[in-house]
Amino acid sequence: MLSLPDFKEKSIVISFSTEGQAVSFKNDNLIVKDGEGKTILQHSCYRVFTLWIIGGTTITSGIIQRSKKFGFSIYLFSYSVKLIGVWNSTAEGNFLLREKQYQYKNLDIAWHIVKNKIENQTLLLKSIREKSLEVKTSIADLEKYQSTEMTELNLKTILGTEGISAKVFFKIWFAEMEWKGRKPRAKIDRTNVLLDMGYTYLFNIMEGMLNLYGFDVYKGIYHQSFYQRKSLVCDLVEPFRCIIDRKVKNAYALGQIKEEDFTESKGQYFLKIDQSKKYTSWLVQEIMKYKEEMFLYTQQYYRAFMRSKAISEFPTFKITE
Repeated sequence: MLSLPDFKEKSIVISFSTEGQAVSFKNDNLIVKDGEGKTILQHSCYRVFTLWIIGGTTITSGIIQRSKKFGFSIYLFSYSVKLIGVWNSTAEGNFLLREKQYQYKNLDIAWHIVKNKIENQTLLLKSIREKSLEVKTSIADLEKYQSTEMTELNLKTILGTEGISAKVFFKIWFAEMEWKGRKPRAKIDRTNVLLDMGYTYLFNIMEGMLNLYGFDVYKGIYHQSFYQRKSLVCDLVEPFRCIIDRKVKNAYALGQIKEEDFTESKGQYFLKIDQSKKYTSWLVQEIMKYKEEMFLYTQQYYRAFMRSKAISEFPTFKITE
């Protein structure tokens, strides 16, 4: 399996068909050319983690063959940066892992993941310099939720704790952005549009990590099995959502988010097609700052899960300054 030193050399390659870019290969190198046929990127296939293509394109058998040979996945997005489909490169045949996945029926890992998520939400609120009484109260509430002792674990209680924690966190964290509530895929404002984008990119990277070990990504331990939902990816991405939460807020402060970059129709907001590259770039760059942490988290999770270790030996992720 892939080691950390090898993984450090890998990167995500993004081609924007929206700008006329096209992908090809030459001597085991991935080539991205602009609309005029000029090479703007040449990258060894050995160093590609995933290939993302945003906008309409044609996938050749040569691209698919190299994906399998060099072990990288291909993600296809629409012009509006909505995921269309995935050609996964995954470790095949790890039947012992999948047997354990389907035999596991407990909720201790689920609660461990949710506590880790709440911990990171708490850390973000603590990073606010000028703390009002409402901020301090919200921090105390999150710390209380995180320290709750689940003597008799049940899914309803865990879901409820995660839900109320998220409501408390988002209300404070995005207060300056006239927060209306977290509405996935509803596109009620620019903030929700960007959270959806960032979470999607985060999800795709985590899926790639899990594929390195041959997990059945549809069999979750917190998010229950649902037709065509990659529940395990939904599970393990939870502690890392704070990366996007912090970046989106900071982007507002830095002036990276501009009203004219969006259109509004019937109460829904959409990022303009010609702006997708700019927003994708800084969202992915932020995630990739933590690519080693994500790799080690997945590696440690795999080892702990396969060896049926105590919950205290399962990994956690802690957001840093």
